[in-house]
Amino acid sequence: MAERVVVAMSGGVDSSVAAWLLVEQGYEVIGLFMRTGVHTDPDSSSAGHGCRSSRTRGCCSSLDAADARHVAAKLGIPFYALDFQREFGAIMDYFADEYYAGRTPNPCVVCNNWLKFGELYRFARALGAQRIATGHYARLLRGTRGIELHKARDPLKDQSYVLFGIRRSVLEDVLFPLGDYAKSQVRELARRHGLAVADKPDSQEICFVPDGDYVAFLRRHRPGTSTAGKIIDCSGRVLGEHQGIEHFTIGQRKGLGLALGEPYYVVDIIARENLVVVGPREACSARGLIAREVNWLDDVEGAERICQVKIRYRSPAVAARVRLLPQEKAEVVFDQPQLAVTPGQAAVFYDGTRVLGGGWIESALGLRSCPQRLTLALPVV
Repeated sequence: MAERVVVAMSGGVDSSVAAWLLVEQGYEVIGLFMRTGVHTDPDSSSAGHGCRSSRTRGCCSSLDAADARHVAAKLGIPFYALDFQREFGAIMDYFADEYYAGRTPNPCVVCNNWLKFGELYRFARALGAQRIATGHYARLLRGTRGIELHKARDPLKDQSYVLFGIRRSVLEDVLFPLGDYAKSQVRELARRHGLAVADKPDSQEICFVPDGDYVAFLRRHRPGTSTAGKIIDCSGRVLGEHQGIEHFTIGQRKGLGLALGEPYYVVDIIARENLVVVGPREACSARGLIAREVNWLDDVEGAERICQVKIRYRSPAVAARVRLLPQEKAEVVFDQPQLAVTPGQAAVFYDGTRVLGGGWIESALGLRSCPQRLTLALPVV
């Protein structure tokens, strides 16, 4: 009897080709679209041919669901569209909570952890499926101690960074069919086998913020919330005012609304007082970080690991030492100081191509600005 696999189908080319590959490999494939309650209105002035949602750039709209259903019918596999609106609402709450706490969220990682490899996994088990699969670009290799998560063969498409939170027990039951393919090869496979999504654009923005205006989303999601405050320098001197800490992220240079004669960067956000701290570029340099909610995909041996660490999706992994701390935390010390270590983003640990684990950046270490993170006494105005 063929092994049963549930595939998360978003209506895009990647998940569609992943499903096709699994069918070709002899699996019993079931397609699943996760309805999130997010809707994307297509541009009615730009009617095209082929895939009806070729103009959209999200992954959760009703048109995306129709694309996924069409591909499933083409492949001759069962297809379900399940309502995950309540669960996805929690992700939008997390997104808002993080910004209003002075952190920069990563909702795609949280969606993977909570939905794709959480709720989807439980649904697959209920259907009697042995495995789940997605269209992520990453590889799973059998090591001496079990399945290992590795970077994709194509470094330009590698998505291992956003997968660090998969539980090790779940990883044994996951398939990433695209891990050895380049994106151009995936599109060519889709064209060759008549999948209408072959030329559908990749999603570029957060699916519930399709226009990229996340501040407008926050205003709608949390109406009446005000985090306006002051912009100060590293010594506590007031330089100006801002309309909300949610407008800022660590390392930001543009949009500060200051004319100081030299470039200044956001080096800290003190949410409890709605303060944005700015300084010269070198003030953004940190020698390390503290990560929380660390998930290990490797056996933890000893108190310290020498590895490479990525602190954002598009940055290279850099040499560092990772020291285990109590309460699922870790201290990361870089061999060379790094710029813009951003609370709320992920720190992912690598040994070459292998993902060892990762966690959420709680704080930067060794910043040259506000090292004590003291409550600053502002002048009364």
